[in-house]
Amino acid sequence: MANMLTVDNIDVYYGNIHALKGASFHVDEGEIVALIGANGAGKSTTLKTVSGMMHPKNGSITFLGEDITRTDSYKLPTKGMSHVPEGRRIFLQMTVMENLEMGAYIHKKLSQEDLDLVFRQFPRLEERRTQIAGTLSGGEQQMLAMGRALMSHPKLMMLDEPSMGLAPILVEQIFDIIKKLHESGTTILLVEQNAEMALQIADRAYVLESGRVTMTGTGAELAASDEIKKAYLGG
Repeated sequence: MANMLTVDNIDVYYGNIHALKGASFHVDEGEIVALIGANGAGKSTTLKTVSGMMHPKNGSITFLGEDITRTDSYKLPTKGMSHVPEGRRIFLQMTVMENLEMGAYIHKKLSQEDLDLVFRQFPRLEERRTQIAGTLSGGEQQMLAMGRALMSHPKLMMLDEPSMGLAPILVEQIFDIIKKLHESGTTILLVEQNAEMALQIADRAYVLESGRVTMTGTGAELAASDEIKKAYLGG
């Protein structure tokens, strides 16, 4: 598998707070890679930095062989990267269709082929295409956020806490959708507090603690680790 994303020794600050401390990891083409850790460990900061919303003080980020360390976030979808942020961040006053159209802004016009692809992955969105996004359920809003990101044809999709605030049955649905997106050819970088579910689907995973990568291994290896069970899996 070809290397898609390399994050090398990045330091990220919020003012005087040292949020990421020499963090390094990589994602290969075709993988699901999970970042797990407690609240405040630096998981969301990592995705914001990779997607250009923040810039590291030190270190480098390479995507598809190109240095994107200082690239602004709005340019990255044209390079094949999409970011589904924590809290979904959909346009609540717009319809489902209008939200999807916003996801396709890097293309000259909205493609029916792209819409059909999204609706195959998310049939619920087709049923609600004229509905105001703010009136959707939490699970439907998460589907819309993922569908909007899919409209830009991402090679790498980064998902930040996609199961947050959802009922257990909806969590299972969202993880099933993530697996289907992966099977259709999208590489996934997943930040998720539900470590058990994340490790079940991850090819590889990294553990972040206080801004540092402290452990790495396959999803199965970390799920079997006594240290991980005790810290994150309730075992």
